[in-house]
Amino acid sequence: MAGNISARFRWTGTRGLPGCISIESRRPAAAPGKAVLMKSDEGGAMEELDPKQSPRAEAFALWMKAPMPMVTLFKTLDVTRLVRLSRRRGLKFNLLLCWCVGRAASRTEEFYTLPVGDRLIRYERLAVNTVVALRGGGIATCDIPFSQSLNQFRRDYLTLTAQVRENGAPYDLNGDYMVIGTSALPQTELDGAVNIYAGFYNNPFVIWGRYRRKLWRASLPVSFQFHHTQMDGGHAAGFLESLQDAIRTLDPER
Repeated sequence: MAGNISARFRWTGTRGLPGCISIESRRPAAAPGKAVLMKSDEGGAMEELDPKQSPRAEAFALWMKAPMPMVTLFKTLDVTRLVRLSRRRGLKFNLLLCWCVGRAASRTEEFYTLPVGDRLIRYERLAVNTVVALRGGGIATCDIPFSQSLNQFRRDYLTLTAQVRENGAPYDLNGDYMVIGTSALPQTELDGAVNIYAGFYNNPFVIWGRYRRKLWRASLPVSFQFHHTQMDGGHAAGFLESLQDAIRTLDPER
């Protein structure tokens, strides 16, 4: 690891997109095969990896300069447990699903590494982004730090989204976390959605609409978009299976 790093983080995203940053750092050059440790102003550590020495070396070479490096998978989830818990415990459905997204991502190693600009960055922590409807109209985004404790995540979710709703300013975690974007569109049922690729926002993204009822069950089609440098289709499929497992085994007391 290299020491004495001076790193500055600059927001380069647009309103409505979560936690996208560029990293401007003044640091010693890494020796071949070495990682560079960077720290943000908030103290969160991340590593700049040497792509050629990382497990994603081949993917980095193939997909970083591709005109469309994003891949989207679709899956229909059984969300019956979330619907029941939401009603019985008075918990927001979107809150529960966002926690399950974070839980599944935390079990998938590839989520901790993300291409940022022309670099490959390894993060220590994950966050889940949600879109907040503002009291005065319009929307803003809010990054919720993921915690293995659902109760802690719930407190953070309710506090931070209320803050964004009132002041109208997006809440982002300034590059301390690898942020998983989400967008809930409960106004209608969706079969799937493909997000735009703007060229600077490489974060994974999950989109869903209104859940569907059939007899005593509830289902929800979701779309999962990811950068091919970050993970392959098999990793993404495994994440979706893990997401379903997180939903089925959700314990509201954890």
